[in-house]
Amino acid sequence: MLHPFKAVSLSFKKAPLAIRELIALDEAACRRFLYTLHHDLGLSDLLVLSTCNRTEVYYAADHDQSTAIITALGHLKGLPESHAYASYFDVLDTYETAVLHLFEVAMGLDAQVVGDLQISNQVKNAYQWAADADAAGPFLHRLMHTIFFTNKRVQQETSFRDGAASTSYATLELVEELTADVANPRILVVGLGEIGADVCRHLGDSNLFTNVSICNRTRTKAEELALECGLRVLDFEDLVTGLKDADVVISSINRDSPFFTTDMVARLDVLNYKFFIDLSVPRSVEAEVENVPGVLVYNIDAIHSKASAALERRLAAVPQVRAIIAESITGLSDWTKEMLVSPTIQKLKNALEQIRQEEMDRYQKKMAPEEAKRMDEITRSLMQKFLKQPVLQLKAACKRGEADQVIDIITELFDLENQPTTV
Repeated sequence: MLHPFKAVSLSFKKAPLAIRELIALDEAACRRFLYTLHHDLGLSDLLVLSTCNRTEVYYAADHDQSTAIITALGHLKGLPESHAYASYFDVLDTYETAVLHLFEVAMGLDAQVVGDLQISNQVKNAYQWAADADAAGPFLHRLMHTIFFTNKRVQQETSFRDGAASTSYATLELVEELTADVANPRILVVGLGEIGADVCRHLGDSNLFTNVSICNRTRTKAEELALECGLRVLDFEDLVTGLKDADVVISSINRDSPFFTTDMVARLDVLNYKFFIDLSVPRSVEAEVENVPGVLVYNIDAIHSKASAALERRLAAVPQVRAIIAESITGLSDWTKEMLVSPTIQKLKNALEQIRQEEMDRYQKKMAPEEAKRMDEITRSLMQKFLKQPVLQLKAACKRGEADQVIDIITELFDLENQPTTV
C-alpha cells in the first residue's frame, strides 16, 4: 500500500438535492468538523470539502473509518439517524481510488458542469482550512500542490476551461460581453427560479458587477439570496423603476404567458440600449419586445447554443486532461514510494553518524583544532559516499515494488530496529 489515503463522498450522482442540503457544511462547520476528525477520531491528512453538489472527507487511516465519519457528520448536523443516509455515500478505501477521485473533482471532471472553474477554488479553500487546523500532513501537502500544478497545466495546455458550459455561466458570460463598454452596468434579475438563482450567485462572485439588484414576487426568497450573494433587493412594487434604470434585465419568471410585454417595455422610454435576457420556458419576454427601439432580446436558445458549443470543446479535451492527471499521479506515486523508505534512510544515517561521532570522540582529544576539523570533514564525506549506494538501491526498489524486502535486509544488516528516525 502506497499510503493509507481514503475518502468518503456524498455527491449529486447519488444524493438528491434535499439530502445534499441536509449534509452540507458552511466554512465554520467545516472547520469544526476538521477539529473533530483530527482530535477525536485521530485522522490525519484531512480535507473536508462541501459545496452545493458534494460533501466529502479525505483522510489517512490504516482502516476504513467511513462509518465513524458519517456518524460524526450526523452529530454535527443534528441528524441522530445518520446511518439512514449512509447509502448515499461512496466509500473510496484505497489510495488509488481516493487520489484519482480528488484529482477529478479538483479538475472539474466530476462536476455537474464539466470543467467547472468554481470547484478548484473550493478545493483550495478546503486545503487552507486543513492547514489552519494543522490537519494536513506531508502527503496531503504534496498531493494538493501536485493538484494545483496539474490544474495550471490543464488551464494552459487544453481547451477544457474554454467558454461557459452551463446556462447560468453562459448567461454571466453574455452579460460580460453586452456590457463590455458600459461603466458600472446596472443589472436587474427578475424571478428566482433555479437558473435565476444560479445566475445571481455567479454575479455575486464576479468582480465585474457591483450594481446588481434582484426582484421577486416573494420578497423573503429574494432577501435570502441577496444575503448569500451580497446583492440588493428591489421591491416588486418598484419593478418599473428598476426596469427603467437597468442596462440588463435577466428574466427567470415561471409563468404560462409572457410577463414583459411590448406595451410594458415601450412605456419605459428607452434612451440607450437595454438588453433583456430571457431564461424562462415558456418565454417570459414577448418576442415582439425586440421591436421596441433600443431593446435587444436574447432567449434561452441563444444561451443554450453558447453553452453547448463550450461543452463540446470541453468534452473533446477530456482525454487530454485525463492524460495530464495520469502523469501527475505517476509523479506523486513515485514520491510517495520514496516516502516509504525515508524513515529507513534516516535511521541508517543516524546509525552511521553515531558510529562516526563515537570514533571522533576517541581521537579528537589528541588532535589540534585544525586536525579535528579536517578529520570531521573527511569522515562526513566518507559517510555520505557510503550512504549513496544503499539509498539508490532503496529508491530503485521502490520503483520495482520491492521496497519491503530491501528495507528488511538493511534493517537487519545495520541493526536499525531500535534506531530512532531522528537524532
